Amino acid sequence: MKLEETGLTFEDIKEKVNKYMIETYERMDFLAESAKDQYIYNEKGEKYLDFYAGIAVNSAGSCNEKVVKAVVDQAQTLMHTFNYPYTIPQALLAEKVCTTIGMDKIFFQNSGTEANEAMIKMARKYGIEKYGPNRYHIVTAKMGFHGRTFGAMSATGQPGNGCQVGFGPMTYGFSYAPYNDLEAFKDACTENTIAIMVEPVQGEGGVHPATMEFMKGLREFCDENDMLLLIDEVQTGWCRTGKVMSYMHYGIKPDIVSMAKALGGGMPIGAICATEEVAKAFTPGSHGTTFGGHPVSCAAALAEVGELLDRDLAGNAVKMGTYFMEKLAKIPHVKEVRGQGLLVGVEFDDAIYGVDVKHGCLDSHLLITAIGVHTIRMVPPLIITEEDCDQAAAIIEETVKALSE
Repeated sequence: MKLEETGLTFEDIKEKVNKYMIETYERMDFLAESAKDQYIYNEKGEKYLDFYAGIAVNSAGSCNEKVVKAVVDQAQTLMHTFNYPYTIPQALLAEKVCTTIGMDKIFFQNSGTEANEAMIKMARKYGIEKYGPNRYHIVTAKMGFHGRTFGAMSATGQPGNGCQVGFGPMTYGFSYAPYNDLEAFKDACTENTIAIMVEPVQGEGGVHPATMEFMKGLREFCDENDMLLLIDEVQTGWCRTGKVMSYMHYGIKPDIVSMAKALGGGMPIGAICATEEVAKAFTPGSHGTTFGGHPVSCAAALAEVGELLDRDLAGNAVKMGTYFMEKLAKIPHVKEVRGQGLLVGVEFDDAIYGVDVKHGCLDSHLLITAIGVHTIRMVPPLIITEEDCDQAAAIIEETVKALSE
């Protein structure tokens, strides 16, 4: 939809949002009217270099031609049905995902938080049915982030985070341990613990990759104690970190893994994949969804996954991530650059605030986000080039220099 077709102005649009919408976001003051590849365009046709990618969603680029075609073709054929008949996109995507990442079974959801909710439910039901009524406890990481539904936000180890404050008691059955501290995780487990749940890179927590010792140690500890290892790959999955899934960097395999964001190429879709044994916990009536496995979303995801794999965008994530992080490290006031592939965080010293950098970059038509007081995060499309990295780094450097004057 184009603004000129509505007869409205940008100010009219903002007024309608302010009047009718419940706002929980800090809006960026521009109108996103169209997008293509690594750019978003406003109503005047001015472009913004998008290093946010719809929050790690548009990995093969915005409005990827193959994804768009898949959406249009499927919407003209079968837009929606319930999950009782078989549908072609759902079956083909299930096979593609499971065979690509080496998992046995998949259950489709609509979003990342729903995928994590399903993962928590499956783990608890598996534990209770196999070991008894008290085997439901799950240990997660402090400063992790798993979503905004009650189970997922209860798994989020940030009690002061706005996603938890004011909602009353969290769901019982979770404990938290410091990330990358294997011994602390072991100590947090009890005879009632059925699973450990972590992100391979803490995104919202400041872009902190897991260490090899930590991830391998968790897998070994879970195996030794009849516990499940749950990996949240909602943000890291599907080539973002330089492997198809981030857990592949560590030579391990989870019992359940969640995914969303990049899977759909811009369409809403989430999923969990599990081993055949653990997947048996979900029986008819135990879990369900109206829109999960939606034909249009599955068609889009099938096209997106094809693009990510066929174009080796995981390889480009490694190459561009390394190049970009090296340039960022040379910017004044940078304390540390962290990341894995094209999930990149920059922590500044106490003189520079992340939100100020975000706003300054927006003024120069670069889209990034701030996480924490002094940290910014970038999750650009995996199709970016060295030229894009050069431009982004230059804008960030100019912004930092202006803020430090």
